[in-house]
Amino acid sequence: MNKGFFMVMAAQALSSIADNALLIAAIGLIADLSGPDWMAPMMKWWFALAYVVLAAFVGAFADSFPKGRVMFATNALKTCGCVLMFSYGAFGLSYNHQLVLIFVAYSIVGVGAAAYSPAKYGIVTEMLPPELLVKGNSWIEGLTVLSVIVGTVLGGLLISPAVSTWLMSFAWMDALVNNTAQSAILVIGTVYVLAAICNLLIPDTHAFYPRQQTHPAALIRNFASYVRVLWSDKIGQISLAVTTLFWGAGATLQFVVIEWGAQHLGYRLDQASVLMGVAAFGTVIGAVLAGRVPLRRALAVLPVGVIMGLVVLLMPVVYTPWTVYCLLLLIGGLSGFFVVPMNALLQHRGHVLLSAGHSIAVQNFNEQLNILLMLAMYSLLLWLGLPINAIIALFGILVACLMLVFIQWNRMNHRANPELEHLIGQAGHGTALH
Repeated sequence: MNKGFFMVMAAQALSSIADNALLIAAIGLIADLSGPDWMAPMMKWWFALAYVVLAAFVGAFADSFPKGRVMFATNALKTCGCVLMFSYGAFGLSYNHQLVLIFVAYSIVGVGAAAYSPAKYGIVTEMLPPELLVKGNSWIEGLTVLSVIVGTVLGGLLISPAVSTWLMSFAWMDALVNNTAQSAILVIGTVYVLAAICNLLIPDTHAFYPRQQTHPAALIRNFASYVRVLWSDKIGQISLAVTTLFWGAGATLQFVVIEWGAQHLGYRLDQASVLMGVAAFGTVIGAVLAGRVPLRRALAVLPVGVIMGLVVLLMPVVYTPWTVYCLLLLIGGLSGFFVVPMNALLQHRGHVLLSAGHSIAVQNFNEQLNILLMLAMYSLLLWLGLPINAIIALFGILVACLMLVFIQWNRMNHRANPELEHLIGQAGHGTALH
């Protein structure tokens, strides 16, 4: 691990902290404007939509410039979205139009995040050899999830009565903001600025790729072929299916935990955000432990995903704080332990078959498409008035059943070709493009 890699981690952590804190502040802003419950997950839906719509283009963008500079430019776009959200009340709009503006602002942050991701993950494959990819991903995923903890807890703290009152006690803050959410967004904006400074300190890896296509139609055609390549690869398709399920389930679980905290435990938003942090802390522990799993043994962790889905079914029967925290730690730990090896395996196959930027763009496209699907289903269930505990039961059963399907799929692939294991760890770059 070199210094440049740790600077990538610092930039990623700060940017992710700001993203997650901004989500909590935006939910608080929607509550201040008396928006409906289903509006918060739909805001995340629009955030995820940017990944899907831009998937064909962001990989080429990430591979056309030094990735540290790409991270800086896209982080700057996130900052613009943050500033727009801060200014929601400055245009004389009605409450409904202010809600639309908040949606637009967070969608801009989503565009920045969609373009940021291929550079963030792609630079890892440029800096580290295949034998260090699981360890490197363990660091990246662990720190990313740790930043989710810090971000959600920071967002909850910034909108909590005690901290917001303290912030508003400063004369300069009181002169700039009108409410709790705005004071939180102003603080979050400074975190984006710190991330931008770290972006500028990331060294150039001197990794060069063929000249990238610029015509939109050609980019879309090429991207469709990249999607086919990864889904056709017998190892890539399993890791892609698992990570796609994980990120869709993880994004939905964020909102499930907030609603579960409100309905089942009677928590306020700032208190429920701590529950999200507890689950994310468990994911960090699982991700760190997963760093010990060799890349060649990555597929052996698939049964852990089934166990995670079954453990989720225990959420409706716990009430006391210590049982709630222990259960969320366990759910997070199981998810972190099985997704890190899968993510490293997918990045390895993507790097061998395609390129760093394009393979991550394909991964993001599939994962965010599933986030769109699962968040839309969750919003629909809320709109229909289904109790949160019933939603949790459906959620846990779905995850467990799908993981069982993926395990059987993997067994069929290996029965058809017993030599598949030898593809894990092989050298090469862009072999499917020649």
